[in-house]
Amino acid sequence: MIRRTKIVATLGPASCTNPKVLERMLRAGVDVVRINFSHGTCEQHMKYAEMTRSVAQSLGRTVGVLADLQGPKIRIGKFEQGRIKLEIGDKFILDAACELGNQERVGLDYKELPNDVETGATLMLDDGRIVLGVSMVTGDQILCVVEQGGMLSNNKGINRKGGGLGAPALTSKDIEDIKIAAEMSADYLAVSFVRSGDDIRQAREMMLASGGKSLVMAKIERSEAILALDDIIEASDAIMVARGDLAIEVGDAAVPALQKKMIRSARINNKLVVTATQMMESMITSPIPTRAEVSDVANAVLDGTDAVMLSAESAAGEYPVESVAAMARVCQEAEKEYLVNVDRRQPSNHPASIEEAIARATMFTATSLQIRAIAALTQSGETALLMSRRSSKVPIVALSPHESTRRKVTLFRGVYPVEFGEGLSDTEMILELAEDELLERGIVRSGDIMVMTIGEPIGKTGGTNTMKIIRVGECKANEDDNAVEST
Repeated sequence: MIRRTKIVATLGPASCTNPKVLERMLRAGVDVVRINFSHGTCEQHMKYAEMTRSVAQSLGRTVGVLADLQGPKIRIGKFEQGRIKLEIGDKFILDAACELGNQERVGLDYKELPNDVETGATLMLDDGRIVLGVSMVTGDQILCVVEQGGMLSNNKGINRKGGGLGAPALTSKDIEDIKIAAEMSADYLAVSFVRSGDDIRQAREMMLASGGKSLVMAKIERSEAILALDDIIEASDAIMVARGDLAIEVGDAAVPALQKKMIRSARINNKLVVTATQMMESMITSPIPTRAEVSDVANAVLDGTDAVMLSAESAAGEYPVESVAAMARVCQEAEKEYLVNVDRRQPSNHPASIEEAIARATMFTATSLQIRAIAALTQSGETALLMSRRSSKVPIVALSPHESTRRKVTLFRGVYPVEFGEGLSDTEMILELAEDELLERGIVRSGDIMVMTIGEPIGKTGGTNTMKIIRVGECKANEDDNAVEST
């Protein structure tokens, strides 16, 4: 419990071919695994989730699973020769009716693209490496002039500078993949290329209809999402600052400030936030990160992100374990130097619920007294989430009998899941056993002050209504004294 910021690692051939590699990654610090539905089969996705939980159980760990939908990745088609080279000033056509591309034109997987652009628009291909200016749109064809050239190969992505592409956030593939995510009991469902809160609401309805209970995460990677950020955050349980496609649409220079804004907005609204994309990119082929990557991860930590994420580094890179270890090391060092003061950014509003009032009181107490730890006895994890939105270096131990709750809190900054309380109903006994649990784990020592939160009646979801300040070992000492006096 020395690192508060959580680590999300994407699974792939580099991390799941051998369970021993995954085991080493979990030992190095992975809290949540990401299963990217853009690659692989349903069978592979299910296998990755099962393997993760099996390995985590063998280590006595709780690890969350994030299912990441592909979304409407708009791409060009294929070329006769596999690739072409474009020079500045070349004329080139994006043709929705073209089957196989050549030096003059290429097809589109998104046939509606000609309806989404007009003369003067700028299209960015292959993550912005190729830039095309639209000179005319006629029928199925978008006539372009190359403004930035280079090699262009099969199936590269297309973005429009400034946004405005009308593809829906949920494709037919995504709808089927939501069912798979529900079947694997994914803890989080990430929705790609979100445009509004309605995209999230639709995904949530589909998840519930499929029997799933995943928390829903909005990936912010479209310029339209920035304009609708408040609505998206309100509809979501979490957001992901997906800086790759976002940088193409809004410009790379705008992303750092937007990252800070999104993290701040998420925390103020009691939502989770993950910072992603190219965080340790060089470690795909290098055993150590660049100094710029170290600063990037550290700055996300200082901004108050709940988690930082590895993509290709852990999915297909040569050093998946080293990437996790490096990220954990940077997070830990950044947390030593700076404590994000979220409280000053919070509006002076009244608590929305008794749970939030208890959470605020607990965190105020934790920062005012020399509190060693907070034990949150929780059914749903909601109180632990509310506590984690406020700034403190005091560890929050989420004691829950429910595995699904313990897996979800793996993404909460500064919150650590512990299995506890199955079948217990007596409040005094639960408090005493919870104190013993933290003592046995070395989280607290005799004489430390700790805070416990609990809801009565026991077992009611959303019922946290009590905060108790405890000096560890004091109750037992009193009981021993009373026993001596009675004899």
